[in-house]
Amino acid sequence: MSSKKSSIEAILHQLSFYPQQRKELFLSLSEAERSSVLLKLSTHLQSELLKELSNQEVVDTIEHLDPDEIVDMLQRMSDKRRNTITHELSKVLQQDIAALSKFDPQTAAGLMTMDYIQVDVADTIAAVVDQLRTHETRTGRVPVITVTKAGTVAGYLPGHILGVAESNEKVETHLRKLLTIKHNQSHQAVFRLFKEHPHSKVAVIGKNGNVLGIIYSDDVLQLLDDQSTVSLYSFAGVSHEETVTDTVKTKVRARYKWLMLNLCTAFLAASVVGLFEETISKFVLLAVYMPIVAGMGGNAGTQTLAVMVRGISRKQVDLATGAQAIKREVLAGLTNGLINGAIVAIIVLVLNKDPRLAVVLGAAMVAALTVSGFFGSLVPLVMQKLGKDPATSATIFITTATDVFGFLAFLGLASVVLR
Repeated sequence: MSSKKSSIEAILHQLSFYPQQRKELFLSLSEAERSSVLLKLSTHLQSELLKELSNQEVVDTIEHLDPDEIVDMLQRMSDKRRNTITHELSKVLQQDIAALSKFDPQTAAGLMTMDYIQVDVADTIAAVVDQLRTHETRTGRVPVITVTKAGTVAGYLPGHILGVAESNEKVETHLRKLLTIKHNQSHQAVFRLFKEHPHSKVAVIGKNGNVLGIIYSDDVLQLLDDQSTVSLYSFAGVSHEETVTDTVKTKVRARYKWLMLNLCTAFLAASVVGLFEETISKFVLLAVYMPIVAGMGGNAGTQTLAVMVRGISRKQVDLATGAQAIKREVLAGLTNGLINGAIVAIIVLVLNKDPRLAVVLGAAMVAALTVSGFFGSLVPLVMQKLGKDPATSATIFITTATDVFGFLAFLGLASVVLR
């Protein structure tokens, strides 16, 4: 098992970092291996690899995937190529893809698979076995056995029952509860349902209570993983489509705008420092302690931002209801400022024997952390209100605010107290 895993990891590494050999290496795998490896690649690399393959090579590869996975890949192709490839797939897959493509990918229906069969509570175990065999022969996949009563979902039949029950027994005897969710519910609703019922499966139902598909916990975990990656990239101010395997040109194009914006805000902070050039020239020690004020304020602001973004994503807070949250973050910043300000004042007093400098730095620390609490909580709420991703580039504005007001407090107090 370990040898097989290391072999797959080696293949993934070669496909990721050696584009010249990518197509040749991929086609050297069996069709089943290709589909497995393709799923493990990033979205970006999947698209790049599929572009290099002929239409028939793509068809031979994706026919081994589940219909929902095929839909995801087809949606990233041009309309012309998508239509061509779809028509080359088996009739069964064409039907499943057509059914899945009708639904909004951002809803529960966008997460479901078509691997299910539908039986009635009055059916016998023998009839279910026949239907299951037909589905498996037709699709090559083992389905979930959903059970209906009077046309609506009544539950499901565990697969192992087919091996132990009498062939003439009724399905109703072995019925198990099956969670359901309406097809137009959001991904957040799906998350909440699986959070309350982990390790379950959920039936997606239509307007009339009929089964449309099945969502597995693995599908939800994959979506959560993808969203976490997007959030992490957004938080850092880089494109969520950028990957570690991208070319230098792609990386530069994805980042340079944010870095230019950051450069402008850095000049703003530097201009504040320039206002106190005379004070700094008289008291050189101020330059030594300036990075502490800036660093503590920036880190505290980022901590507050992370908490607020989490609250926004869980719909716990928005700009209209955010006053209490902002107040608490400001008070938390003030308290942490008092604690850290006292510590840094003692250190300065011991090292420099200058009580005035200790008071200035301690007070500046209080101001910087209080400001970080205010802007760290306000900025993401404002961005959400404006319809922007509350994590995207927020650190730039928060860090600028904490630098500007932190330096104003530190150098402004110094110019008054130390003169």
